[in-house]
Amino acid sequence: MFETILLPTDGSQHAEDAAETGLELASVHDAAVHVVCVADTGPLSDLRLPGDAASAEDAMRQRAQESVDAIVERAEEAGLEVTGTVLEGPPEHELLEYADEAGIDLVVMATRGRGGVHRMALGSVSDHVIRFGDVPVLVANSGSRSA
Repeated sequence: MFETILLPTDGSQHAEDAAETGLELASVHDAAVHVVCVADTGPLSDLRLPGDAASAEDAMRQRAQESVDAIVERAEEAGLEVTGTVLEGPPEHELLEYADEAGIDLVVMATRGRGGVHRMALGSVSDHVIRFGDVPVLVANSGSRSA
């Protein structure tokens, strides 16, 4: 039924929980998994930070890569075919474009992520993907899982 499943992540616990659901579905359907994190680099790209990161943009890319790598590792341990990608730009648009280009059959994502301002029912990225995407979306509510 599902051959390719997209697991968007932002590194939040909500995204981690949704990814777990997506990996379980991928195992059942023997589906390939695409793990994507979008570094929303926008206007912060010139901001300088202390430490190893040369800029906020570099720090965002590094954090995005770490988020992707963590889920890719779990998918590989489960014996799944997996692709990990870090994109840049507005997450809601980049995810829809990626889903279209990669021929994604199902998106499994969290109700909300790291965003500072949460919408009442859904995160703004999840809401956008559901409203404007052409692919089915399973929204995983991490609050329903026990820790």
